[in-house]
Amino acid sequence: VQLQASGGGLVQTGGSLRLSCAASGPTFGNYAMAWFRQAPGKEREFVAAVSWSGRTTYYADSVKGRFTISRDNAEKSVYLQMNSLVPEDTAVYYCAARASIIAADQPGDYAYWGQGTLVTVSS
Repeated sequence: VQLQASGGGLVQTGGSLRLSCAASGPTFGNYAMAWFRQAPGKEREFVAAVSWSGRTTYYADSVKGRFTISRDNAEKSVYLQMNSLVPEDTAVYYCAARASIIAADQPGDYAYWGQGTLVTVSS
């Protein structure tokens, strides 16, 4: 599966952005999907994940209540709605896929990665 992330940009503190990740390939519904992010000088960290059906979601504590992950299997896309953004959310955001119906929160559990989209939150 190939992934293409988009939707990043510059936003002020308290603002919102919606990231999208479009997938290619015939079996998107067989993949759990996730978003990770990597800030300058830091390791890649888990943000959110969703199971193949979309019924089960997971979030990092730092984004719970502010971010929402969702997917549309018919459109072969996964989304990350980000609200109440703060400067600490500034990072390159990556979508990732794993050939499992169950989501995970470690980068090593995902074999497929998009190219990343930059989110910058100004104070």
